Amino acid sequence: MARILVADDAMFMRETIKKALLAGKHEVVGEADNGRTAVQQFKRTNPDLVLMDITMPQQDGLSAMTEILQGSPEARIVICSALGQEEKVMEAMAAGARDYVTKPFNADQLLAAVARALE
Repeated sequence: MARILVADDAMFMRETIKKALLAGKHEVVGEADNGRTAVQQFKRTNPDLVLMDITMPQQDGLSAMTEILQGSPEARIVICSALGQEEKVMEAMAAGARDYVTKPFNADQLLAAVARALE
């Protein structure tokens, strides 16, 4: 079981992710609807892992991830991307993301990425 922060600007996606994580026996310790809030929530909750959407308002997932990793190099982050964002995914992986999932994904794909990132 891991303590996980979910960052996605779409409420329905946060709910979908939370449902999958809870079914996988993980704990959701926080939610963010933009990158700036994700960074704040990370500092407040110190999660085991962050599920971070790439495209969000105010601060995108890549810059939020970079900010988190600057302060906590050991942070584990899994990027969630939409189809067609392969370049951004590769950029995120090069910058320190542990894994990624491409939307739309199912619960098994999400939980597998979480497990890999936690190894």
